[in-house]
Amino acid sequence: MTDPFPQFLPDDVLQSARALFPHVATGRVYLNHAATSPLSTRVTDAIQQHLAKRSAGVVETYAEDIVTVDACRAIVSQLVHAESPERVAFVCNTSDGLNVVSSGLPWRSGDRILLNDMEFPANVHPYYHLRSRGVELDILMADRQRVTPEMIERSIRPQTRVVALSAVQYLTGHRADLAAIGELCRKRGVWFVVDGIQAVGAVPIDVQAMKIDAMSAGAQKWQMSPHGSGFLYVTESLQAALQQKYVGWLSVADPWQFSRFDQPLATSAKRYEGGTLNFPSIIGMKAALETLLEVGIDRVESHVLALTARLREGIQAAGPLTPVTPEADRERAGIVTFAASDSRDLAPVLAGLQQRRIDASLREGKLRFSPHFYNSPAEIDTTIAAVRELISKN
Repeated sequence: MTDPFPQFLPDDVLQSARALFPHVATGRVYLNHAATSPLSTRVTDAIQQHLAKRSAGVVETYAEDIVTVDACRAIVSQLVHAESPERVAFVCNTSDGLNVVSSGLPWRSGDRILLNDMEFPANVHPYYHLRSRGVELDILMADRQRVTPEMIERSIRPQTRVVALSAVQYLTGHRADLAAIGELCRKRGVWFVVDGIQAVGAVPIDVQAMKIDAMSAGAQKWQMSPHGSGFLYVTESLQAALQQKYVGWLSVADPWQFSRFDQPLATSAKRYEGGTLNFPSIIGMKAALETLLEVGIDRVESHVLALTARLREGIQAAGPLTPVTPEADRERAGIVTFAASDSRDLAPVLAGLQQRRIDASLREGKLRFSPHFYNSPAEIDTTIAAVRELISKN
């Protein structure tokens, strides 16, 4: 008999995780990881040790930092099941990585890109900008907060070159069937480019099995890393098709041959990093991802889905709030969002939660919660009770 899914983390694991986040001890209930995550003590300790060396220690830590960067690169590769760490480049945010792809493809007038009407602007503007080059955008209208493989298949045209999609939608929390969509794109000869920021760190991602050609993901949300950290995954075949627009001294095959100006670009995705990286953020990112992998992404997903299921059911029972996030486990990740069925303003509800030191967010007039692996069932129950009380007063 298999274990039920989803299920909460064992209490000893959960308590160990909670001890890593100082805000927990203050009574703050933080359920806003889809916006930005708190930093664990492992992350802040790693960064502080680095800064102390740079300030009052050896100062020149570049050689040591590069070793840490490559170790983090290997962890990212493991996290998303890339072919190798050579397929991973570090970027400052999701937009940086998406722009490597959007600006580098050899577009022709009349080429088309398939988007949808639920995307966050970071996954729209890099493509919208291409209209000046004669590229056309097709905006698929979501059906019941979903973008399905069938909808994408019907929307692909002979001129479609890219399907651009978020793994998890920032507002509705819908998790796409990436494997089915990736298979469809591969068969149709269309590049599949994914915004992974609301998925990586919360749910398992296998870029190879999902036939993803490129994925960009800032690390400040579910990866629980500092701002200014993130990664771009790109396949060899897509890299070969990109005409790189920006290069730097680290983009070439052997950067330490300073006088060899005629070098070819690096064969790995490091070619997109250009110059000196944001070492403090990547050092923090390494510590954050190590923590997630120690817990296990499968267990993180199970716990997060159990939390959001409990939250969804409890708040829906309050009456005037209707979930816009799908109910099925396979169709959601860490986000659960509610709309007012009676068109009431939910800003007072959010303000009331904030007064009670419960962090959520309001997006497009909808109330969004996003718990992570260290949040407890008791915190969810506290939040449900608070929402019910606030709804009855507003």
